[in-house]
Amino acid sequence: MDAVEDIKARLAIEDVIGRYLELKKSGRNFKAISPFTSEKTASFMISPEKQIWHDFSSGKGGNMFSFVMEMEGLDFKGALELLARQAGVDLSQYGSRPDARAGQQKERLYEINELAAKFYQVHFSKTPKAYEYILKKRKFSKGTALKFRIGYSPNSNDALVRFLKTKKYSDSEVKRAGLATARHGGLGDMFRGRIMIPLMDPTGRVVGFTARLLEADDKAPKYINTPATPLYDKSRHVFGLNLAKEDIRKVKYAVVVEGNMDVVASHQAGVAQTVATAGTAITEQQLKALSRLAQDIKLAYDQDNAGIQAAERSIPIAAKVGVNLSIINVPGAKDPDELIQKDIGAWQKAIDSSKYAVDWLIERYKKAMDLESAQGKREFTDVVLKVVNGLTDSVEQDHYVGKLAKLIDVSPQSLRIKLAGQKTTKMPLKRVKNEPAQLDAIQTDRLKTQNQLLAICLMMPEERPVIKHLKAEMLPEKQAQKLLGILQKPSAKTTNLKDLTDYSKMLILLYEELYQGIDAQEQRYEVTRLQSRLVSAYVKIQKHSLADELRSANQKQSQKLLNKAKDLDLLLKEVSNGR
Repeated sequence: MDAVEDIKARLAIEDVIGRYLELKKSGRNFKAISPFTSEKTASFMISPEKQIWHDFSSGKGGNMFSFVMEMEGLDFKGALELLARQAGVDLSQYGSRPDARAGQQKERLYEINELAAKFYQVHFSKTPKAYEYILKKRKFSKGTALKFRIGYSPNSNDALVRFLKTKKYSDSEVKRAGLATARHGGLGDMFRGRIMIPLMDPTGRVVGFTARLLEADDKAPKYINTPATPLYDKSRHVFGLNLAKEDIRKVKYAVVVEGNMDVVASHQAGVAQTVATAGTAITEQQLKALSRLAQDIKLAYDQDNAGIQAAERSIPIAAKVGVNLSIINVPGAKDPDELIQKDIGAWQKAIDSSKYAVDWLIERYKKAMDLESAQGKREFTDVVLKVVNGLTDSVEQDHYVGKLAKLIDVSPQSLRIKLAGQKTTKMPLKRVKNEPAQLDAIQTDRLKTQNQLLAICLMMPEERPVIKHLKAEMLPEKQAQKLLGILQKPSAKTTNLKDLTDYSKMLILLYEELYQGIDAQEQRYEVTRLQSRLVSAYVKIQKHSLADELRSANQKQSQKLLNKAKDLDLLLKEVSNGR
């Protein structure tokens, strides 16, 4: 038995999901209100027998691992580790001996960091100057201090090291956790006389610390972080994600700030969808972690040169990851924390007034460059057209070409020539829409249509010839594409669907809830209708792409593209006629 099967054998899916949702018994199954939509009637189904869940309102579904990934914003490895802890499964026993030792060592480091966090919290409560700094000067409430587990490292050479030794941890383990360093006379504490803010992974486990100097000292940096350890990697860590993930999912966007104190202040102000990066360098890994919860990212870095430059550098990174990026200007303050201290309402207003990254970039360089001179116009367009070239929508590209042409008083054609001559790689930079709910509805409809169609064809073999026109690229999910290939084979056997077991079980659950008991003629009509919707969406997407290519095609290429468009029309006609 592998780790996944061992966990499934020890945990019931209804117990796992019941930690997040209120479940009600419904025959052999359980029902709940969807955590992904704002429905009022429960359509989230769980089958204990199949160990599968399916959300009829969003089209999502899967096993206990996929549910935890959705709810916690984790990748599969993270969900595996979380569920293994709940099940009491030691993942190290499934690896090689070196892997097993590494796993055990990491668990020891987690224990050390957790003990250190508690140690710092105790000293925080015993240190009046630390207590007053957080509660009076920073104006954080006791609840906020407890929520973020704020602590204090005593201004002593080795107080923490001595404490951890009493818990039977070795010098090398404490040092490997990033909590100690070699000093004159032996091993000493890494952090001394500082406010301590634990850094936690998405599941809430302590992986390190940010330490702020409590008393001014020109010889010491104001902030220091845990160095790189087996648990902490600043390029991957997103501060506050463990506390913000539910709100990010709810409001469908994340606010990214520069400092951990900005996050604490924002959460206390009621804007709990706020997280922070380590310094002014957002990374691809951090954006990918956030994209599991929301596609819209709003960046609010400090209003100094370093913060502004970092916001600019984030644009191509966001484009590569494929998230919607907008920039928040913090008016009348150097950072969000200072703005919140002045006016709590102004912070939410600033978030609501965020600018799409391209518009923000244009405004920034319009102020910084001389747009009356030829050199200024050239430098201005060099910068902005690189970003415009990354836009995938031809209408949006034309919009910015026209806007830039008007702004610097040149012909749109000259900008199009310059744009066509750029060698930058196309990146799918997405524009933040004013109606995200509408976009979500379109994506959800495609997913639901795909799953409903395959559910009928999986359970009703006689309906499979109807889907002969479908191509894999017409379906939005890879597992659905793989199943389609199997179902389209004349002698398809679905008794042994390797790698598709859970997906097939989910489709069976969907079929039992929607179509079982409906007569064959009605099911045939439903297959035809669902297939037509999928093909129509595919044709629309392909024609949009062809229209983009036609803009820069020569006569010979244009004819080929027009022929492709005719083939798409023929495909749509064949499907509509049921041939």
